[in-house]
Order: sequence, then structure tokens, then C-alpha cells
Amino acid sequence: MIGIFLQIFAMVFSERKGLGTRQLLLSFILHTAWKVGSGQIHYSVPEEAKHGTFVGRIAQDLGLEVGELVSRLFQVVSKGSRDYLEVNAQNGILFVNSRIDREELCGRSPVCSIHLEVIVEKPLQVFHVEVEIKDINDNPPVFSVRQKNLSIAESRLVESQFPLEGASDADIGANALLTYRLSPNEYFTLDIKNEEEIKLVLKKQLDREETPKLHLLLTVTDGGKPELTGTVQLLITVLDVNDNAPEFGKTVYKVKLLENTSNGAPVIQLNATDSDEGSNSQITYSFTSDISPDVEAKFHIDPISGVIKVKGHVDFEEIKLYKIQVEATDKGTPQLAGHCKVMVEILDTNDNTPEVLVKSLSLPVREDAPPGTVIALISVSDRDSGANGQVTCSLFPQTPFSLVSTFKNYYSLVLEGPIDRESVPAYELAVTARDGGTPALWTTARLSVGIGDVNDNAPAFEQPMYTVFVKENNPPGCHIFTVSASDPDAQENALVSYSLVERRVGERPLSSYVSVHSESGKVYALQPLDHEELELLQFQVSARDAGFPPLGSNVSLQVFVLDENDNTPAVLPSYAGSGAGRGPVNEVISQSVAVGHVVAKIRAVDADSGYNAWLSYELLPKKGVGRSPFRVGLYTGEISTTRDLEESDPRKQTLLVLVKDHGEPMLSVTATVMLSIVESGLSPKTFSGASRSAASAGSGKETVLVDVNVYLIIAICSVSSLLVLSLLLYVSLRCAAPQRGEYWNGKPRLVCSSGMESWSHSQQRRQKGFSGEGAAKNDLMAFSPNFPPCPGFVNKGEQKEATANSSDQVFVELK
Repeated sequence: MIGIFLQIFAMVFSERKGLGTRQLLLSFILHTAWKVGSGQIHYSVPEEAKHGTFVGRIAQDLGLEVGELVSRLFQVVSKGSRDYLEVNAQNGILFVNSRIDREELCGRSPVCSIHLEVIVEKPLQVFHVEVEIKDINDNPPVFSVRQKNLSIAESRLVESQFPLEGASDADIGANALLTYRLSPNEYFTLDIKNEEEIKLVLKKQLDREETPKLHLLLTVTDGGKPELTGTVQLLITVLDVNDNAPEFGKTVYKVKLLENTSNGAPVIQLNATDSDEGSNSQITYSFTSDISPDVEAKFHIDPISGVIKVKGHVDFEEIKLYKIQVEATDKGTPQLAGHCKVMVEILDTNDNTPEVLVKSLSLPVREDAPPGTVIALISVSDRDSGANGQVTCSLFPQTPFSLVSTFKNYYSLVLEGPIDRESVPAYELAVTARDGGTPALWTTARLSVGIGDVNDNAPAFEQPMYTVFVKENNPPGCHIFTVSASDPDAQENALVSYSLVERRVGERPLSSYVSVHSESGKVYALQPLDHEELELLQFQVSARDAGFPPLGSNVSLQVFVLDENDNTPAVLPSYAGSGAGRGPVNEVISQSVAVGHVVAKIRAVDADSGYNAWLSYELLPKKGVGRSPFRVGLYTGEISTTRDLEESDPRKQTLLVLVKDHGEPMLSVTATVMLSIVESGLSPKTFSGASRSAASAGSGKETVLVDVNVYLIIAICSVSSLLVLSLLLYVSLRCAAPQRGEYWNGKPRLVCSSGMESWSHSQQRRQKGFSGEGAAKNDLMAFSPNFPPCPGFVNKGEQKEATANSSDQVFVELK
């Protein structure tokens, strides 16, 4: 600030542009000052200052960087409708924007100030600036009328006094200090006790015949620099005879009147007396001719009774004191008048409700906004005075906001606690301003505070894992499942997209098996699935929102590939020995074998599983052949005799055995068995050995007969052991923590049912499964031939219907 004054003095003494320029700069220096205290900055500037007059370096005094004014949205808000002051955003200087008339702005108030609010954002700050408007002597004193007529009887005594209406000056202080001067004359002088009591005093006896009229000039001068004056013409008419004027009991009456008093209500009753008699003592009451328009608009006096009544709306906020000049005139000739003054003081009532003004809002409020964030600036005011004008503010509901008083009648709406848009998207607040009157009046302003969303919620699935059942041989691109995740956030923060968590299934990527639609979450199988190659496929789908930073979560899918009956049963080669193949094999039996003797056994396997791999055996009848002495076990495939062999039975018999599964549709294969019956005296083994030796000599190979029952016992024991191990492995895998990306190869399985004396050997193949989250799991399903398949399976593939029949011949010859 010292630097500013030095620059101004340098301008005064370096620029010699005449006395007028130096006086203007000196006047500016004397009237412009500032100070910072109690959170407010004060400046002062004279009224009537020209546009562009320097007031102060407001940005520097507030500690703001001039270069940041525009970026921080620097603005100045004044309470009035006119912008008297403005700030240059380029240099931060406060200057006069338009003409300031102190009398128009503040009337006769001893202190006149313009209150400014400086608001900057990023972060939001508010400063209070008070600019005091200094009075200059720009208003001359004026009388209410240009000419005042007085009628004075010639009989009035010397030292008689006649009250005069004083002049008024719109300025204040020394500029409104008035001095009266009467033009020189021999009859009258002035008696001035104060500005309110100006009297014309008679100093020489009047003589109407000598001087019927007097013209005097009353001049008033104020105390400003330069002095300003005003005048009024006094026209005095000298009356004859009636020498006693009416007189009031007091020269000044003081009355207190509540504002908003109804029309017609009496204010005061005046009473004047006249010592004359007859018509000279009959009095009429009236307001003086120079009564102000405000008094004439608000009050009325009864000419007979002297009662002053209210006739207009009396408002304390408009005028607080009325000065009424009353005249009592008799009916003598000439008429004489007595005068008094009635001072009506208007008392304030609580008739104005407080006003609430919200000047700045930072909306919407982000849900991650820290406590202490200023959301709005609120100012309150009340036109009443005293306790009626004292306003207090309250907020409902308070949580999570509060009102903080920053200055007199100024409040800040501050965030006090955490907010969550997903719980409460907007707050409806009520700010109530209540005055201290009786009864109290209040005003409620409602604010809607919206909460801005931030990406604080990740997409969530309803379940952590989903299980899907799909039939094998599904068409490529078929829809097998739909995943769905929800995000409670809004707009792009709630926009969810889906993708696969890429893994490898064996040597191939997961994306070669399945895909997921990024918007709908639909999962598609890209190629036909084969239960015999892949029984279980486990993987993860990721859901990610479009917020910043993006948030996501994963869900696991277990896809079980359900078996279809797409593999035909296959008959295994003979177990005759290591050199045995699929060529003709003859089986020799003795004619004397007992009933039920097992003469041969058919072994077959099915690559399917469950009911589709459950095989049964049936001996096909031959056309033109009677009842056969042989039968085949329904589930064992063992061929045994049903009766004693007779001489009439053919020595060579060919049996056709149908091997079929229990799938839908059923698939089957046929096997041919050739039996040779020898006499009971020959040993079947010897004969068979000789026959085989002969055959070996012819072919170069020797076959060995293997006992079928030994293999059956081994198979039953192996299957029982495998069953126990499978159960233990299943329990351990269920209890163990999942391991990502495990790939496993199953072992060949032998399923045996000793109760039915049947067994089936699964075709040697790899059983594969892939898990995106944990180890592969082997599920064991036990079933009885007497019950249908479990209805709980969900089949999503297209059912394949095909029936394949093939035949395989096994030649057994016994010699």
C-alpha cells in the first residue's frame, strides 16, 4: 500500500498539469484508504467519483495472484441491483464503474458503505469487502417552498416570535451544518437555537398604514467547501386589529406511533386557545402551507377538533420520524394564527420476514468430496430493526451437512460427513431464517444438493460360480449360458463389459472353445464338444465397468459335457494268447459237458459312459434251426449249455451274439462264435492242443488257452480297488483349495458288477478336463440296470440320433 501512495505522490509532483489535477489526486489520496481486520477489507472512495477512479488493489490485498483471477473464476457480487464498482481481471484493481450518489444510496445515514463479496473458486473462497462512500458537498441547502407568506397583526408586541420551517441539506456532517442569514431590515431579526427551531423575532412595532407589506430574503449557507447556499422569499403581510393569536399548550408535541397502524386511527388531539372573544376566538386547525408531501400523504387533521389521524400506510422501514407543522387560525379580522410542531416517531413492529439468498452453489457434490468442502454461500437479511431484525439460521436435516457462520448474516453450507450416491442420490435441504421478533417470523429456502457419482463399486455377480450342462456334439456357436453382473454406480461407471480370462486347455487356448459377448454376457461354444475328449471345462468370465479407474470382478463357470450315445460297442479280440488275432478261432467242446458249462465268452467295450456304455448280450436265433442247446449271459457275455448235448446235435455250430448298449438311440454289433463238438472219449484239451499244434505247424504260430475265470476275478478286484480310490480322490479334490489352470489325463477305467456276473471294459482313451480355477474333478455315477437315467441333468446340446450296426466275427474252434 505504501508503494501505491508513493506512485500517486510521484504523479502529483512530476506531472505538472495544473492545480486542478493536483487537487484531484490529493483529494483521492485523502479519501481512499483501506485496512484488513476481522476477516474484512475496508476501502473508501468519495461519492460522484468518475468512472475508472482507482479504489484499491483488491487482488493484492486479498493475497490472490493476478494471473489466476480468470482461471479461478474471480467475481465480485454486490447486494444492490447496480454495479457501482468493478474489478479489472487483468490487474486486480477495484475501480468505480458508475456514478455513486451517496444521498441516493444511503440517504442521511451517517455511515454509507457498499458491501461486496469476492468469490473465487478452485478452491472456493469468499472474502467480504466494505467500501465506504465519503460525502462531498454536492447538495445545496433547500427550503421546502420558494416563498413563505406570513400574516402578522400590527398589534403584535415587540419580541413576538414567528416560527419558520428550516432548510434541509441532503449531505451529512460539516457539509450539512447550516447557517441562516436574514436580509437587512428594521423590523425583524432571527432567533436560532438549533437547526430545528428557527424563529422570526419582531424588533420594532409594525404599522400597517406605513408598511403594509414586507419582502425579506432568508439565506442559508452550509459548512462545506466550497459553501453552497439556498434562499426563500418571506412575504409578510401586516394585519390590522385582531391582536391576539391562538396559542398551543406546547410548542412541540412528541408522539410515538406503531407502524402499520390502521387508517383512521387517532395520533394526537391538539388544543389551542384564543383570549379574544367572538369570531376572533373561533379556531380552525390545519397543517401549514409548506407541509411536506410525506406528511400530507400519511396524516390528516380535523379542522374543528384538532385531532390528527392516520390516513395512509405508515412504514417504519420508509420513514422513522415525521415532523408536522400545525397552524391554529382564528376567525378574526385580520386572522391570527398560532403554531406548534408535532414529532411523530414511528415504532418498528416485526412485519418483515427474513430473506434468504443463495449466492453460489458447487453442484453436484462428488461422493468422494472430503469433509469441510464448501457447497453453497448463504446470506440472510431482515428489513426490521433491533431484535426484529436479528436473524438466526438453521438447517434441516443437518447430517451430513452443516451451516457455518462466516460473517454477520453470512453462512457457508459445508459438507460434514461422508456421502454415498448409491444410498442417497440427492439431499433436499431446508434453510430456515428466523428473526428475534415476537411473534417470530421465518422464511425457508429449499436446496436440492445432488450427489455426483464416482466409480467406487465393482460389478458384482449374483453367484461366485455357475454350473452348466451341455450335451456333446453341440452345433458350433450355440449359446450355452448367460452371465450377468450389476453395478450400482451411474452412467459410464455402471456400463459393464464381459470378457474371458484367457487360459490354456491342454495345448489349445480357452478362446478356441468358448467366447463371451462383451455387452450381453452370453457365452457361446465355438466348436462341437466331445464328452470322450473333454468331460469338464472350467474357466472364468471377467466383468469390468467403464469408469476411471475401471473396476472389475470374475465369476467361475463349470461346463459339464454330457455324454450322448454316439459310439457303437466294439468286440474285443480273443484272449487265446499273445499270438491270437481277429482270425477264425475254433472252440472244441466235449459232448459230455454238463448243463451250464461255459464254453466261450464274448468281450465287448463301449467308448461312451453311463447307460450309453452299459452292454447286454443276446443270442440271435437262426432260421430253420430248432432250439439251440446254448445260451448267452445277458450282461456277462458267457456262452453256456442249456441241456445235455445229444448225438443228433450238429457237430459244428455257429452262434450269432448281438451286443447292444442302453443308449438312445440304441447301438449294437454282432459277434460270431463257431463251436466244434467231439465225442466224450476224446479230451477237448488234447484235441484242441493237437489241433492247435497242427494249425501252428501250418501257420507258424501257437496259441495258448487262457482261463476266462481268472481274467474275470482280476477284473472284479481291479474295479473294486479303482472304485475305492476314485471315491477317496473325489473327496480329497472337493476339500482341497482350487488350483488355477490344472490339466489332467484320466486313466482307463474298468467297471465291473459282480452281482450280475458281468463286466465291461472301457475303451482305452484319455479322459481330459480343464479348470480355470482348481484341480480337475472326477465324478462317479453309480446306477442300477433297473432304474432310468437321472432326470436332473440339463441338456443344452442338440440330441444326435443315429443307429450304427456293425458285426465282428470271432471264430472259436475246439478239436
